[in-house]
Formats: sequence, structure tokens, C-alpha cells
Amino acid sequence: MEDKKTNNSIHLFEGWAFGKINYILFTVGVTALLSGYAFMATGTVNSFQSLTLAPILLFLGYVVIIPLALVYRKKATQKDK
Repeated sequence: MEDKKTNNSIHLFEGWAFGKINYILFTVGVTALLSGYAFMATGTVNSFQSLTLAPILLFLGYVVIIPLALVYRKKATQKDK
């Protein structure tokens, strides 16, 4: 039985995994999504931008860029360990 309380609490941002690159990638992904939806909404029904460009931007945003922003982690160097 230990009378002293140990200070094992972790601060909120101490182990934060997201860095500057993560936020930049996430912003690029959201921009791709917004522009994809804008191209889809402004194009006519059978236009290039509605049938080709918008789905490509949406696919890249949802399936490539945003997941990459969530899982990207900078490689640890000897100094970081």
C-alpha cells in the first residue's frame, strides 16, 4: 500500500500524433472534396466535369488524401527516441 500518489497522467497534447504535414494533407483533402462537389453541382448532366473530373476529385479526397493524412507519421530519428 503506497501512500504517495504517482503522477502517471498524460497531458492532452503531449502525445499528439498529428503534425504540420498531417494538417496540410487534411486541408488538401477537404479542398479536393469541396472542389469535387462544386464541379459536380455546376456542370451540366453529361459534361466532362460532372462525369469525370468531380468523381476523380471525390475519390482522391475520400480514399487517398484524407486517410493518408490520418495515418502519416514522421519517421523517428535517433534523437527523437
